[in-house]
Amino acid sequence: MTAATHSSLFPQVPDSADAVLDGLDPEQRAVATALHGPVCVLAGAGTGKTRAITHRIAYGVRAGILQPSTVLAVTFTNRAAGEMRGRLRQLGAGGVQARTFHSAALRQLQFFWPKAVGGEVPRLVERKIQLVAEAAARCGVRLDRNELRDVTGEIEWSKVTQTVPADYPAAIAKSARDAPRNPAEISQVYAMYEQLKRDRGVIDFEDVLLLTVGILQDRHDIADRIRSQYQHFVVDEYQDVSPLQQRLLDLWLGDRDDLCVVGDASQTIYSFTGATPDHLLNFRVRHPEATVVKLVRDYRSTPQVVHLANGLLAQASGRAAEHRLELISQRGPGPEPTYTEYGDEPTEAESTARRIRDLIAAGVPASEIAVLYRINAQSEVYEQALADAGVPYQLRGAERFFERPEVREAGVALRGAARAGGNDSLLDDAVDLPSQVRAVLGTKGWRAEAPAGSGAVRDRWESLAALVRLAEDFVRAREGATLSDLVAELDERAAAQHAPTIEGVTLASLHSAKGLEWDAVFLVGLTEGMMPITYAKTDEQVEEERRLLYVGVTRARLHLSLSWAVSRSPGGRASRRPSRFLNGLRPGSAATGPRLGAGGTGGIERGGAVRRKRRGPVQCRVCGKTLTDGGEMKLMRCEDCPSDMDEALYERLHAWRAVQAKVTGQPAFCVFTDKTLMAIAEAVPSTEGELTGIAGVGARKIARFGSDVLTICAGQELAGDDVED
Repeated sequence: MTAATHSSLFPQVPDSADAVLDGLDPEQRAVATALHGPVCVLAGAGTGKTRAITHRIAYGVRAGILQPSTVLAVTFTNRAAGEMRGRLRQLGAGGVQARTFHSAALRQLQFFWPKAVGGEVPRLVERKIQLVAEAAARCGVRLDRNELRDVTGEIEWSKVTQTVPADYPAAIAKSARDAPRNPAEISQVYAMYEQLKRDRGVIDFEDVLLLTVGILQDRHDIADRIRSQYQHFVVDEYQDVSPLQQRLLDLWLGDRDDLCVVGDASQTIYSFTGATPDHLLNFRVRHPEATVVKLVRDYRSTPQVVHLANGLLAQASGRAAEHRLELISQRGPGPEPTYTEYGDEPTEAESTARRIRDLIAAGVPASEIAVLYRINAQSEVYEQALADAGVPYQLRGAERFFERPEVREAGVALRGAARAGGNDSLLDDAVDLPSQVRAVLGTKGWRAEAPAGSGAVRDRWESLAALVRLAEDFVRAREGATLSDLVAELDERAAAQHAPTIEGVTLASLHSAKGLEWDAVFLVGLTEGMMPITYAKTDEQVEEERRLLYVGVTRARLHLSLSWAVSRSPGGRASRRPSRFLNGLRPGSAATGPRLGAGGTGGIERGGAVRRKRRGPVQCRVCGKTLTDGGEMKLMRCEDCPSDMDEALYERLHAWRAVQAKVTGQPAFCVFTDKTLMAIAEAVPSTEGELTGIAGVGARKIARFGSDVLTICAGQELAGDDVED
């Protein structure tokens, strides 16, 4: 993700305020030099908005116009706040507060609570969903796991839209929002949830904002202290502000207007959480004198990708569409986006994995490739396909890099070695900084070769390997750097949460991909019912789905693939249709909106040329039920159905796989996954035909490993090899 050169990883701090402006385009420079009064930056995807606003803050600080401690920059994720702090540090503007709304509010709440209320701030509830479950049980409302999650989401929506329990039914009717249960029941559960929190003296995430708002409204002396502390505000991703966050921002500002907001209404994709682009779209109404700057020069994507993105929005409707920005690519031409239709989802996943493997072989780093889907439940088949293809991957949503236990341990070890200097025997044979780091991290589990498998051991190794790569980049950028210099750099990065890149293809939902970018993006599962999602009923909800796809398209720098499958399972009825959003974009389809301008729209492929042989629906060989889950299809039985696996055979296959992984230098799951080994041990195939019938065993695996597997299944010893070694 967002790969950088060595010089951009460790840039030199500009030597003057004017030097901060070097390299900005005219519009970015206009943002950076507009330091007074209300400013609204309408920034399209890939136009360098973070660059513009961080240079704006840095220019103001370096020019002496802004004091670092009086600036509060607010964004929506800890990752984005960390990136902003990192960039400001690199521009010589350390000391500026860059936080999320919740982080800033919690800090203020903890500081002023003793004075405003007395005592300590109530404890934050760790598992809100458990408390909601208890509230539902007390109300006699039975909720399954999915309903429980949905009702919890409704409570969160109610709180950020400042809706009390008694008003929930009316609010839900007014908003045209679909309630997951009877609104009266949700209102009852919501009220009981609030009562349970009061009884136990705990607060939730939304209460942090509500309580801060309450204190600032009631205690003018506290509000004045905060306003004297923070005099200049910058709000990123302003299209995602909720009514509650806007209320907090208004209280921070008071009667001042020293505010810069940045956003893009075409990237509003969180309305289900209470976010609304109305505050962005109405900014000029509230502030008629505001300076408005539009950023439309796209530095991220090729003209081919940008043309597709513009075409997607050209067919949009609604208020956000009226304010859409027409992007202009600043890059050279690249390959056309591809459109591919497959017969079924497993084939789509397998073909995607093959194409990713080809890109990696052609020199595209695995960390610069992403597979994006609408919902997280779609990931399993792609995890399996990538594992079968021997492609490393990572799922978005892991804990923060510098908070991982292995990274903390590594930091302690590196700090100790730096203090010991030449007296640490570990460093006796180390000739440079990277070899010193490798020597120290070798005591924490790092090895030159990645471990087999994809579990916790591999995750730990990947984290340590990222630190090794960071050391290599650091010494290339700063010749003569010492271990102490690197430790200082790590400490600063940890404070700013500016983490190095983990190697591996990224699997992520479209929502979690917001704010990220890759050289190659595969948008998969683009069928009606999934994109737009089946529960998007109103015109406004459907348009948000279009914007979500737009966000996905604009994550790609160079390579972009869009695909869909006409059935879910092999041999299933081909009843699915490609997403309506692709009409007029994919060749052979009619547009549903204004015609596009000149420019290519890419080619379309049929997946048949690379598809495996079509199979009938996969049925459980125990109970006969048709299987749809990827893991169950691989086992050819329901997870709950009894297994007749030959345990001894499974152990022999497992040991054989370990040997093969060592010989080939691949992780073990790239030979066969655990599920595939289980399926083989249950089926005990005796012929290639029977082995091919097991999901996860394709022609390539048969050619490479088929003979060994059949020999082991027959209870025979492998010629010249002992699988127990």
